[in-house]
Amino acid sequence: MLNSKRFFSKLLLFGEYSIIKKGNALAVPYPLFEGHLRFKTQQNQGQNQQFIDSELRAFAQFLKHHDNSSLKEILDVDSFFFDVGQGLYFNSSIPQGYGVGSSGALVAAVLDNYLMIPRDKLMENIDHLKSILSTMESHFHGASSGIDPLISFLGAPIKIIKGVTTKVISLDNHCNGLNLFLVNTGRPRRTEPLVNLFLEKVKSEKFSKEFNDVLIPSTDLCIDGFLNNDEKALTEGFRNISEFQFGHMQEMIPKLFQKLWKDGLESNDYYLKLCGAGGGGFILGLTRDIENAKKHFDGIEFRSIRF
Repeated sequence: MLNSKRFFSKLLLFGEYSIIKKGNALAVPYPLFEGHLRFKTQQNQGQNQQFIDSELRAFAQFLKHHDNSSLKEILDVDSFFFDVGQGLYFNSSIPQGYGVGSSGALVAAVLDNYLMIPRDKLMENIDHLKSILSTMESHFHGASSGIDPLISFLGAPIKIIKGVTTKVISLDNHCNGLNLFLVNTGRPRRTEPLVNLFLEKVKSEKFSKEFNDVLIPSTDLCIDGFLNNDEKALTEGFRNISEFQFGHMQEMIPKLFQKLWKDGLESNDYYLKLCGAGGGGFILGLTRDIENAKKHFDGIEFRSIRF
């Protein structure tokens, strides 16, 4: 029997792209969007016809034929495959192509519902759990860090250290005098082409050096400032990232938002940075005066983030 647990979307607050270069990152669950598994039956001319979700069926086939022994030891793939044939689907409000973990939440829901070992035992090694989730989510992206489904599965913030080690953390302390917000660009995007663009850029010795000298330490400054309630460090790091991305990664900023991005830097009313891969989806912002910042985004979906 399916459980009724909801699996949340995620936000990668800090560490977009630097995580690829073995930098640190901070990611959190985002409860505004969520999803859960359920069954559905359609009525057709007075007779019951079984609804089959083609995307979930493809995922079930992927898992059934995958050769990962660790995965097969903990996941009841046969039951999942059977239930898909009985009308199982993922009921989700998480927008696809926005970098908030739509496939990650689905993967987390499948693992949680079809786990064959005690959940506590799986939680003994978070990095191994992340590896399992990475294998599962690779069906959707070709490659996966496992971070998105891990956050949905845990329902807790995580810090990624040097791109590898995962640590579950608490957000008891964060900068209450500052406000994080999301701006909706109104356009979905695909992660893979953007990551490929970044990988091309880092082949440039100049870009790679500036990335390592500016963006990675600024990301660390944001993470430490956010977790240690250091508003000065968070503001400085966030502005540095905003300047770097506007100057060196402008291709990843939607054109309609480039003026807003520059206006924030010039006015110091707010700062913007990529939220995930960029190219669309959401943009993350920081401000001290949320009502004043909101005035700059008239007619654009603007959400304050609360933890």
